[in-house]
Amino acid sequence: MGVTGEGGGTVDPSAEVLGEAAAMFGLLASPPRLHIVWALAQGESDVTGLAERVGGALPAVSQHLSKLKLAGLVRSRREGRRVVYFVDDPDVVAVVRLLVVQLSARSGHASPAHLRRSGA
Repeated sequence: MGVTGEGGGTVDPSAEVLGEAAAMFGLLASPPRLHIVWALAQGESDVTGLAERVGGALPAVSQHLSKLKLAGLVRSRREGRRVVYFVDDPDVVAVVRLLVVQLSARSGHASPAHLRRSGA
């Protein structure tokens, strides 16, 4: 499947676009990072809350957040001394939700309806 061109037909995406997509998918290929993006797609959190939710050590979660932030998948803002992380790109949220919901439905771990109700 290509990208829609000017005449309505499809053209292959450029090497640059494919490279950017591969890099983003590469970052999301890490289960901890994917879990962090999934959690942030449900709502913002600080690093301590994320570490508790994803079951990771604080330094490791912080390092994952740094990589996700550099890639533009995650953003942050300061609230006093606390740094709050969030995903505000609806396309990133949609891709992650679609993939997780579909795989969960196929494997029988949770129904898609359950995941959608929980903010998926």
